[in-house]
Amino acid sequence: MVRGQKLCGLLVEAEAVAGGELAVVAGIGTNIIAAPEGTPTPATSLAALGVQIGAEELFAALSDAWVEFRGIWDNGRGFGEIRRQWLERAFGLGERIAIQTGTATVEGTFDTIDESGCLIVRTADGKRAAVTAGEVYFGTAASVGAA
Repeated sequence: MVRGQKLCGLLVEAEAVAGGELAVVAGIGTNIIAAPEGTPTPATSLAALGVQIGAEELFAALSDAWVEFRGIWDNGRGFGEIRRQWLERAFGLGERIAIQTGTATVEGTFDTIDESGCLIVRTADGKRAAVTAGEVYFGTAASVGAA
């Protein structure tokens, strides 16, 4: 998110595999040249922000960042530092949010990411709801997109 506009999206899929292991695939899509129109959350692109970069150069930068943060991650031992850095940059912290989980919609205020990695939403009745996965909508899109 840049100035309330969606620049990229993330998709993480996990599946149990043989031996009780968990396989995880993460995908990132970045609007480099253009952005979609008519989406619940207004979108932007790197080009619209004045950043001139090609897909290969962006991939190289993301790859370098991945290596750096994988080192910090350290097989989960560095989660606290990853969480701290993520919260420093988190869009929408303290603002209205809705998460469509597939079976329900959780609405309220984006409170934090807890020590186990769950997104914490403070609901209208003051309770804290932990969300492990879902499609996230912020601000006015929280009511439009999650409907």
